[in-house]
Amino acid sequence: MTNLDQMLQQIDDLEGDLIALEQALVRIPSVNTGFMPTGDETPVCKYISDWLSKAGIESEILESSPNRGNIIANIDGTSGELGLLFMSHTDVVPVEDENKWTFPPFSAEIHQGRIYGRGASDCKGLLSAQLMAMKVLKQNGVVLKDGLSLISGADEEHGGRYGFGWLAENHPEKLQAPFAVNEGGGSPIEAAGSLTYVLGVGEKGRLQIEIDVKGVSSHASVPWQGTNALFRLSQVLNRLEEYEAERDTSTSLFEHLSTFAIEHKPSSDNVDEIIKEQEEENPRFASMLRALSRMTITPTMINGGIKSNSVPEQIRLTCDVRTLPHQSDDYLRDELDKILDGIPGVEYSIDYMAVPNSSPFETELMTSLREATKKAVDREDVQFVPAISTGFTDSRFTRPLGVTTYGFSGSHPDDDPMLSKAHGTDESIGIKSLVSGAKVMLHLAYDMLAEK
Repeated sequence: MTNLDQMLQQIDDLEGDLIALEQALVRIPSVNTGFMPTGDETPVCKYISDWLSKAGIESEILESSPNRGNIIANIDGTSGELGLLFMSHTDVVPVEDENKWTFPPFSAEIHQGRIYGRGASDCKGLLSAQLMAMKVLKQNGVVLKDGLSLISGADEEHGGRYGFGWLAENHPEKLQAPFAVNEGGGSPIEAAGSLTYVLGVGEKGRLQIEIDVKGVSSHASVPWQGTNALFRLSQVLNRLEEYEAERDTSTSLFEHLSTFAIEHKPSSDNVDEIIKEQEEENPRFASMLRALSRMTITPTMINGGIKSNSVPEQIRLTCDVRTLPHQSDDYLRDELDKILDGIPGVEYSIDYMAVPNSSPFETELMTSLREATKKAVDREDVQFVPAISTGFTDSRFTRPLGVTTYGFSGSHPDDDPMLSKAHGTDESIGIKSLVSGAKVMLHLAYDMLAEK
């Protein structure tokens, strides 16, 4: 039987096929606007199903709603039990202005070692890597003790109601594995003479605030006869911009700063100073420390006014909120009351989108991922540190089911993570990261599942 080293070499030999797979997935515009009908994930699932079928792997597509498919593919083990989940999602966020892109957002153009397109890094790169790992395992006839399941869900970009949330509620048996690997972590950082990967063991909470600002309407030619809600809104926005969130260093990453040659013991008093020291050489790491040391309240959408010649009497401001694990909605409410104090005509409501969640760090999955990463990037100085993700993923549906779930994509250290630009203009993925990601997933599945 082919050994692991030979199979990892096959990933290199199949680089062209891996690139073509990623390009094909990116070229299917599975855009999720958040408003039904949307997503169009089923065409992506059908493409994946056909691709897997050619590799001898059976799959099924479960639609939570018409055209909102979730694909599940399995390589069964002799035990009859499931041992590992490969998780990802097929939907992508909308493109705001195509004219700002260097290449058309669904063209999957290759430029300077990167594949450009909406969804290239979030999350079709991870999906492509996992698919290729499954194909190599299957075609080499590797016998598994415990089974491997690949699940790529719909609707992750709008909360997972039609994807993993629906699966967890209606088909929880499909998710019953001890371990899972998903997006939401795996950034490589060169520091203190070694290569450190940030393993996503949990996530901040996500809430949405709707702030309603009310005034009194009048004709715009006599504005003093009314009360312009926009002027009150400007006060709200100024307060939000000036808001200084409480600093907090209780999340797990701050226990491991010595790994990055940061000698100060982090505290709420000095964390901003630590971040400032990191900004020049490690801007992505500095940004992560900033996000994990405070709650964020970010205005994202505005709606109001009925006519250009009428003073608006109602404006709605939508804000995205990310909380630390111990910060409840009551904590947020107390902070909002302080922020908005004294501004007349303002009311707000809070909608919980995702509860903070986490998995333990010291597990056999972490150990296996670290060894897989060493092999994939050909480095022995690889270290892992735990961190919670600044965003939320579908992992919040599997962790409550008892599935130890990590965010880890297997990025290559030569690939600048700042270029991935997930959700942004010119989103892309480095081909080196695509290859190393496939190697990590292959090594992980073989190490944890194969009969030896």
